[in-house]
Amino acid sequence: MNGTRHSGATSIELAEGWSLARLTPPSRLFGANGLRTGPDGRIYVAQVAGSRISALDVDTGDLETVSAQGSDIVAPDDVAFDARGDLYATEYYDGRVSVRGADGRTRVLRDDVPGANGITFHDGRLFVDECRIGGRLLEMDLNGGAPRVLLEGLPLPNAMEFGPDGKLYYPLLGTNDIWRIDPDGGEPERVAGDLGVPDAVKFDAAGRIVSTQVGTGEVLRIDPRSGERTVLATIAPGLDNLTFVGDRLFVSGFTGQITEILGEGRTRTVLPGGLTWPLDLTVGGDGTLYIADGTYFYALPPGGALQTLGMLFSPGWPGYIRGVTAAGDGEFVVTTSLGQISAWRPASGEHEVLAGGNVPFDQLYGVAAAPDGAVAAAELGAGRVVSVRGGKVATLAAGLDRPMGVAFGADGACLVSESGAGRVVAVTGSGVDTVVDGLEAPQGILVRDGTLTIVDAGAKTLVEVDLGTKARTVIARDLPVGAPLGEPPKPLKGLMPFTGPQGLFAGIAAGPDGTLYVTADAEGSVLALRRAR
Repeated sequence: MNGTRHSGATSIELAEGWSLARLTPPSRLFGANGLRTGPDGRIYVAQVAGSRISALDVDTGDLETVSAQGSDIVAPDDVAFDARGDLYATEYYDGRVSVRGADGRTRVLRDDVPGANGITFHDGRLFVDECRIGGRLLEMDLNGGAPRVLLEGLPLPNAMEFGPDGKLYYPLLGTNDIWRIDPDGGEPERVAGDLGVPDAVKFDAAGRIVSTQVGTGEVLRIDPRSGERTVLATIAPGLDNLTFVGDRLFVSGFTGQITEILGEGRTRTVLPGGLTWPLDLTVGGDGTLYIADGTYFYALPPGGALQTLGMLFSPGWPGYIRGVTAAGDGEFVVTTSLGQISAWRPASGEHEVLAGGNVPFDQLYGVAAAPDGAVAAAELGAGRVVSVRGGKVATLAAGLDRPMGVAFGADGACLVSESGAGRVVAVTGSGVDTVVDGLEAPQGILVRDGTLTIVDAGAKTLVEVDLGTKARTVIARDLPVGAPLGEPPKPLKGLMPFTGPQGLFAGIAAGPDGTLYVTADAEGSVLALRRAR
């Protein structure tokens, strides 16, 4: 190494003759889900993908981590405060409601609330809903006892709030409408329908509903008395929640963007959006880089800007994407957290499940196309690599220790990274042969011009191996990949039908000019590494 370091969110040491650029800036928020104005006037932001809670000063832009990744609160989706200033959080994947006191200590209030999502206080009473098919609307016992069920069998209820009439207003993603109910009895009433997929409800000072629309990207104001609707702003699909700081309105989005709504359709970006969980990537024949960012899929053409090709609510969305490889003009083969391998054509809004439709695979990650046209994918949970051709699935190798990355050599050999064993192996007719060992946690791998390049997420290095001589070169150290040093993050269990278990994966791809692209999942960016010529 030459001792030079790349400044940025993470300092990276490069080998002599290499340069580095960040194609996307590091993310300040890893998604922005629930929003709530705290007693101190700051906006508290729950981040499911980032598994943290941050507090934002909307005037200075200062951001403080209140509950860090690896702490007791896991995958928070929404937050609320009681009269004492204690923070209550719903933990979506773990099905919990937890309380973080002003002293920083956390306790679990209930752990039997699957899909725990919307949360709000009213007159000292706590209410929570479950964003799942058949979800419930609950009043929680603040002493930890069994909750009281107000409603059940709801199709994906989300962030809710009490209106000035004392009734609880809640959006339903599954039926595209907003309802209300008296918490002390009575039948639910439909307030507004035929919306843009509402996912949050709050009220302005005049008692009017303000609601984010995840499908259309609109911020709507609805008079619950007359039904009159006004579009306050249109931002982008993927809006998630909103909050008022005094009379000022702020909304969040899946990308981590926080936007202030100024009136007359004008907006101000308080925090820019970014990548929330970049995993795999691939390069098309024209040099366009494609990035799988969980619930988003982006294209980055040479010299161009990031373009959204698809997201969670796009037609034909295949599911939360983990692995991806380009398969022709506008077509991709992807692995998803739903346990499926699919061919996806985002431009036409179509996908075809190639395998895993009836019996899902157990935690798919890397995917690659074989020279004979078959598709190979790493199935981490089952410890194997599978091949799919013509709808038939075959096991190429089994008994592997957490396989993650897949690539094919010029001779057609299938190479696999075993993140649990710290090695890369080649699949043979009789088993596997070790190609490289002594690694910590190899994930994405790439074979090009007789060279194997490995992202070792455990060591946070990028390693190049000459497949002929087996000579190794460390291209980069201190990469922002994998789990943070110190306290490891707690696993994100996922919740169907949105996502299965979510894990870390640092992918790698190469451009036509030899540029190496790496997903820096720890900071939410994409790195480009180039060798001097």
